[in-house]
Amino acid sequence: MSVTMDEVRDFISQLPDAAQVAQVQEAAALRLGAIDKAALAGVVAGRRARINESLRPALLRGLTGTVQERNRTGTRAGFLLDEQSTRILRRDPRNGEPGKPKYRIPEDMTRFRLPGSGVPVSCLDVIEDD
Repeated sequence: MSVTMDEVRDFISQLPDAAQVAQVQEAAALRLGAIDKAALAGVVAGRRARINESLRPALLRGLTGTVQERNRTGTRAGFLLDEQSTRILRRDPRNGEPGKPKYRIPEDMTRFRLPGSGVPVSCLDVIEDD
C-alpha cells in the first residue's frame, strides 16, 4: 500500500517539534540530491549538449558544444562550443562593447572553450548527435 502526498503532509503537520521536522527536511534534501545526480549522470565528457535557459549570462543560452571534464565535485563541466555557436558568440552584440568583448574569440578560432570554472552541469541538456 502506497502513501499519498496528502498523508505525508498530514504526518509532517503532526510532528511535535522542530528537530523532527528538520529530520524530514534532511531526508527530502538527500532524496533531491539523489534525483539530481541521476538526472545529470548523462552529462559526461564527450557528449554534445545545449546550454539551457537557466544559465546566466543569457548570451550563452542555447549555444551548443561538447561537454569536457567535470570538476571534482561533478557540479560543473568545461564546455567547448561547436563551430556554429563559436561564430554566434563572437558576433553576439551582448558580448560586451565593441573592442572590449567579454569573450575574446580570435577570428581564426573555430571552436571556443568557455573560460573559467566551467558551466553548471544542471545548465546543460544533452542532445543527440545530428
